[in-house]
Amino acid sequence: MPTTTATVTRESVDVAGRTRTFTTVETPGAARPLLLVFHGSRQTGDVHRDFTGGAYDALAESGQAVVAYLDGHRGNWNDARSESYFPARKENIDDVGFARAVVELLSEHHRIDREKVFALGYSNGGQMVIRLAHEAPGLLAGAAVLAATMPVPDNFLAEDPSPTPLPVLLIHGTKDPIVSYEGGGFPWWQRKFFKVGGLSLSAPQTAVYFAERNGITATPTTSRLPQVEAGDPTEVERTSYRQEGRPPVVLYTVHGGGHTIPGPARVPGVLGKTSHHVNTAELVGEFFGLGG
Repeated sequence: MPTTTATVTRESVDVAGRTRTFTTVETPGAARPLLLVFHGSRQTGDVHRDFTGGAYDALAESGQAVVAYLDGHRGNWNDARSESYFPARKENIDDVGFARAVVELLSEHHRIDREKVFALGYSNGGQMVIRLAHEAPGLLAGAAVLAATMPVPDNFLAEDPSPTPLPVLLIHGTKDPIVSYEGGGFPWWQRKFFKVGGLSLSAPQTAVYFAERNGITATPTTSRLPQVEAGDPTEVERTSYRQEGRPPVVLYTVHGGGHTIPGPARVPGVLGKTSHHVNTAELVGEFFGLGG
């Protein structure tokens, strides 16, 4: 597991008769923002913490946020896709209720700012954050979605009767072998192995979806970020949807990047290339305005 100078605590909370678990990383101090982290398929919160090299722990160590790594049910989240069929979906696990319960518990027993609760999710966890953004208005102050895209309407489980504008950060690799940057469906082996199905939008279409949901009509701006590590086979492009009075939406396209999280950690090559041009934890801190 990653080493950290912050306090690491294993915690639990009862949700709909089930005991749910999570790991909290924090340092003493005044009330601060909370970052909820949702892992990918077949992971746990602690496995994902190791998968990222403890990158998000830095936000806790610097006093920018309390970081909570939540554990899915049997390795998955009851996410936004109606055609998923892993146990969390088949058993209709209340993961929206779990997120709410974690926030409630931490607000009672830890020093967090209830007005600054942010959610970050990777892959299946990204789909869970998409669901939270639609089904838990008022809970989140912002959402970060990594290596996941918006399901098409016929594959979208969540309800959104009164859309609540929300800052949204998106990060996706163009060579992602698991969740295609171009959208579409899954090949048969992925449907069988990950127990998912249905169609999704592309990463750029997902950015447009959230920009329109936020009422942004201004033309987006796009820029290439400078290379910071010689020999890195990836390039990073930032597309920003911003308009005065509207929460922003920003898409980081990792050209040549795989089903990975940009930053210091190196992951199995089967997932594709990891970009080191940007650090996801730093992007999250900057985008959400987390203060030290």
